[in-house]
Amino acid sequence: MKRYFAWMLISVSGLAAAQSAPALAQQTYGNVEPTLNDLGGVGLLQMPSARHADEGEFSLQYYDNQEYRRMSVSLQLFPWLETVIRYNDIRTRLYSSDPSFSGDQTYKDRGVDVKFRLLEESYWLPETSIGLRDLAGTGKFSGEFIAASKRVGPLDFTLGLGFGYLGRRDSIGNPFCQVADKFCTRPTGTKGRGGSFEVDEWFRGNSALFGGVEYQTPWQPLTLKLEYDGNDYSDEPSGTPIIQDSPWNYGLHYRVNDYVNVQLSYERGNTLMFGFSIRTNFNDISQVKKPDSPQPPKMAKTQSLQQVPTEQLVQQLYQDAGWAIQKVRASNNGKKVAVYGTQRKYRDKDKALIRGSRVLAGELPNSVEQYEFVETSLGAELSSYQVDAQTTKQAWFKSDLTTVAEDAYQQQEVPSMDDSQVLFDHPHTIKWPNFGIRPRLDQSFGGPENFYAYQLLAQIDMGWLLQPNLYVDGRIGVNLLTNYDEFNYLVDNYEASLPRVRTYVREYVTFSDVWLAHLQATYVKQLSQDWYASVYGGYFERMFGGAGTEWMYRPLMENWAVGVDVNWAKQRSFESYTGFRDYHVVTGHLTGYWQPKFLEKTTVQLALGRFLAGDEGVQLNVSKQFDSGVIVGAYAAKTNVSASEYGEGSFTKGFYISIPLDLFQRDYTRGYGTIGWTPLTRDGGQMLERQTQLFGVTNARSDFYAE
Repeated sequence: MKRYFAWMLISVSGLAAAQSAPALAQQTYGNVEPTLNDLGGVGLLQMPSARHADEGEFSLQYYDNQEYRRMSVSLQLFPWLETVIRYNDIRTRLYSSDPSFSGDQTYKDRGVDVKFRLLEESYWLPETSIGLRDLAGTGKFSGEFIAASKRVGPLDFTLGLGFGYLGRRDSIGNPFCQVADKFCTRPTGTKGRGGSFEVDEWFRGNSALFGGVEYQTPWQPLTLKLEYDGNDYSDEPSGTPIIQDSPWNYGLHYRVNDYVNVQLSYERGNTLMFGFSIRTNFNDISQVKKPDSPQPPKMAKTQSLQQVPTEQLVQQLYQDAGWAIQKVRASNNGKKVAVYGTQRKYRDKDKALIRGSRVLAGELPNSVEQYEFVETSLGAELSSYQVDAQTTKQAWFKSDLTTVAEDAYQQQEVPSMDDSQVLFDHPHTIKWPNFGIRPRLDQSFGGPENFYAYQLLAQIDMGWLLQPNLYVDGRIGVNLLTNYDEFNYLVDNYEASLPRVRTYVREYVTFSDVWLAHLQATYVKQLSQDWYASVYGGYFERMFGGAGTEWMYRPLMENWAVGVDVNWAKQRSFESYTGFRDYHVVTGHLTGYWQPKFLEKTTVQLALGRFLAGDEGVQLNVSKQFDSGVIVGAYAAKTNVSASEYGEGSFTKGFYISIPLDLFQRDYTRGYGTIGWTPLTRDGGQMLERQTQLFGVTNARSDFYAE
């Protein structure tokens, strides 16, 4: 009977093709928000549910009990995909038995969870999801599940089938045993040095039913939880006995405000647990700006183009619309005016075009029927926006009820204007470099010396345009606070299996509190409408310098591009500011860029080639941009280096968040700040950090985002 019930649950989860309907949570009982479980991600207490948060929901969570501290980051990447990165601090175990290696630090086990929604809740059918917990960790907490959740008024019921860590109660036979005998047993141990995907363990071995109910109380901030646990805690990574007096867990979840939640629970019939989370939503983050609503354009002051004060026009385009204009041209018949320049202020291209069109409408005579904005970057004319002057004026003056400013323009290739007159041409002169200063935080997690390794630094940036297509950028770092000097992985007399291209980090950060981070000159050439090339050289990054070239094919308004780079890189000295070591390598990649139409604002980069340690393989980088402009991405590299040669972690991987700087200030800016997460610093699968890459230079060619 139990096995029959389990098969019914799996069958329901397979009905993804059924007609979907909006989730009933808000329809039936007001604004009901999903809550997090103890391990991160939406769920009950120890167990998950089928629910998903709103797209863009981001949470930092801490949960504590006698055996484990858990720290997690949860992100609802898509409406149907929840992701969790978690560290389990096993308080009863040390990182290693060698005090000289890891001191008294307790063992930290990292894991990654994903949950996919198979079926949205409808009137009759429950929301159904399938998930993998700890799918790329050591496997100590790994488990899989299929769950269904159904809301009835203030009650949200969940029933699920768990495997592995989620099914150790073994209360029901694994239904997949009926498919193949291999599903009846679950392999133990991990491959390599941890961090790999243990696919051959998924949905195998013991299984158990779990479930529960959440009650949204009439007092909106408070939710009560009741859960039946699928784990009996008979085999725990803590290495100490964990007694379970009852499979029933009880908890309450309290929303302190829009950003902070606390959860208190009584679990296993004998243990009190406490946790809290801090949340936001990457789609909804915004910052109030200074008053920035331009007045409608005034009536044109001039009757002919010859009377237009072009220098004043160029200045106004920069002040009101952020366009740094290098050239203004007009057709011989005077019906079209084109401005050539770079957008410096607004991330929102619509805002930049609308405001720029308003300036032109107020300054150019009525005889001009068409405006054109040609977006340039390092001398390359990338894209043209044709603007109908009459439509622009109709929208600004509200001549009718339907016309809006966006109706006035469209993107196209840059047309030839050989039969034109030059109204303004800013001659290039070599000026003093531009300088800026900002803080930066470099960090990594999970090292033996310290769980959290960091360096807080002041970053002095320099940009110098020597010619329209020749750019020099540099950066000086000044250490403010760090604990990287405690990093002792691979001491000098240890023979490593790979060239040490990244694990000399301790030597670099302890040599000096001031260093040259990079200094690179880049020359860019537009070969044709779709082809671009660059050559560059200098100090690429803190650890490598050299020279290289890059070529890119990027058609206009397409959701794909392809590029190739080849570099001769030589390792920089950590014993001097500008010197080099003996190690050098030829490294480069063939990289494809793709923005799938079925994944909104998502960019997939696949790079195939040779890495810094001479290993060969592929790196996958997937990033998603949310409505606020926040970009979240993850990358992983797999090369011909075995997991044992690579070391702990098995392969290179990481996670990053890029945040628009104008979310922290009242002025508009196009700048970004990036926070990265790297579980371990190892030498395999490491890419060269080049400056001024063509994907960013040519971003105006399509709707990709780039930094």
